Amino acid sequence: MMLAPAHAKETGATAPAPPPVLSVSNLSIAVGDGAKRRALVSDLSFELRSGETLCIAGESGSGKSLTSLAIMGLLPTPGPVVSGGSIRLGSDDLTTLSEREMRRVRGDRIAMIFQEPMTSLNPVLTVGRQVTEAIEAHRPIGRGEARRLALEALQAVRIPEAERRMRQYPHELSGGMRQRVMIAMALALEPDVLIADEPTTALDVTIQAQVLGLLKEIQEVRGTGLILITHDMGVVAEMGTRVVVMREGRQVEEGPVASLFAQPREDYTRALLAAVPRMGTGGDPSLERTATPPVAEIRDLTVRFPIKGGLFGRPVAEVHAVAGISFDVPGGQTLSLVGESGCGKSTTAKAIAGLVSYGGHLSVAGRPAQGLSVVDRKALRRDVQMIFQDPFASLDPRMRAGDLVAEPLVIHGIGTPNERQERVAALFERVGLQPDAMRRYPHQFSGGQRQRICIARALALRPKLIIADESVSALDVSVQKRVLELLKELQSEFGIAYLFISHDMAVVENISHRVAVMYLGQIVEMGTRAQIFGNPHHPYTRRLIEAVPVPDPARRRASFPRLVGDIPSAIRKPNDPPPRLSLLDIGGGHLAAAG
Repeated sequence: MMLAPAHAKETGATAPAPPPVLSVSNLSIAVGDGAKRRALVSDLSFELRSGETLCIAGESGSGKSLTSLAIMGLLPTPGPVVSGGSIRLGSDDLTTLSEREMRRVRGDRIAMIFQEPMTSLNPVLTVGRQVTEAIEAHRPIGRGEARRLALEALQAVRIPEAERRMRQYPHELSGGMRQRVMIAMALALEPDVLIADEPTTALDVTIQAQVLGLLKEIQEVRGTGLILITHDMGVVAEMGTRVVVMREGRQVEEGPVASLFAQPREDYTRALLAAVPRMGTGGDPSLERTATPPVAEIRDLTVRFPIKGGLFGRPVAEVHAVAGISFDVPGGQTLSLVGESGCGKSTTAKAIAGLVSYGGHLSVAGRPAQGLSVVDRKALRRDVQMIFQDPFASLDPRMRAGDLVAEPLVIHGIGTPNERQERVAALFERVGLQPDAMRRYPHQFSGGQRQRICIARALALRPKLIIADESVSALDVSVQKRVLELLKELQSEFGIAYLFISHDMAVVENISHRVAVMYLGQIVEMGTRAQIFGNPHHPYTRRLIEAVPVPDPARRRASFPRLVGDIPSAIRKPNDPPPRLSLLDIGGGHLAAAG
């Protein structure tokens, strides 16, 4: 096993830097031919040495992922091509190798971890088979030896019960576990260079911390050169040795992480750092307002999904997605629901929006939501609107943006065509979009612009409650900041209540009036923003806060949380007792201690 380079002893003379394991020089990537050729990446240069972490940072569309695909020789065909420059891995220029020669390099000398493990793993092959195949493709060894190495690789990334996991399929693993399988596959052959393209963007903050710690630990042991591609400057501060900042396919600046954070030279870099939500900044003073009458009241909300099995498909167990939670959403304020994936946040939101069946009591604007007629249920839905995580999936690609925003008005028979047109134009202006954008289709907008369309659509009916379910988690930090500011402006102007669902504690601190922490379908702690972030009582709340990456290299943590396995399952058989969790409300109100 390769070891990390030892530090040279201080002898008064500076030891020469080791030669780069990877050198990218004047790399250019373009699409199209002749007069229609368009540059996607222009004159990009950087070097990577063994044991070093080079972060490539920038917003979506800056060329980060395209650069990684060019290094791996995985640019789609037909499509973008390397139009200039060189990519040297040791003495080999990868841009001159044939596809057959690149197949020998990929996985052996250079490997890659992609952002979404579920789409990178074969759903019809077991985990063990996939890791074994990766080893067999590059080593002339038998199946038994390859399987032994695969098992060692899974154990190296601290997957519990690795022997059993070898027999499982990707869908049987959690998101964090699947990402660790991808890391095991990438590191099984001990490559010289590992490229990780947004490896933690889709993960909860606690799982993110575990994966980053795992990458750092293995890198230090093996001396692997790591290229970490991310738009999260907190991750850059935690992990990076050096950083390259990209914008619109060009290299804005490069330097050691500490100096770049302390004294960024370029305006774009300063703006990128300024947009990062930071823990402990105190948030907006207006978020400390006193409570107002609730717009929504939730009591003993329960959502269960049956699991069927056997020859006749009878229910054999239930997923207790939401297990008897209670809270209020005050008018004109933001209550945030936080917790890891699978804790029940989104299911709670769907229940309140009437998208799944539930037990318990729910009222909106003083009206019970149960047992309503079709007409009354339709009227209730005017008061509750939802903004989803993925704006592109939320918008019909065949409809123009203006028609999408006007659609709720048409469904509820509000206004004449001219009146609807005027209201939609006003909404576009209010969310920062030009009136001519009404004639464009969803694919003609950026991610941030599409989310603004979704916000305008949610506002069309002038609701009393808007549920924002991970509505900014897929956005770049600068776009995220603008959307959050817009949400706060709209709340102040229209008095809207928000149920804000997120696993990003830094964002939650900056937008919330009150916070409820969920774990295994239950609320384990609830209080004001200042109470939750200033003096968290529950160990799970403290774990969430401690796992947030700090965008300051000077405060880089000495170690990351250790992997202790998966969150316990929410699946229970009919006679199983519920888990005994300690419920705690430190902000007063109706929630009583239990468990």
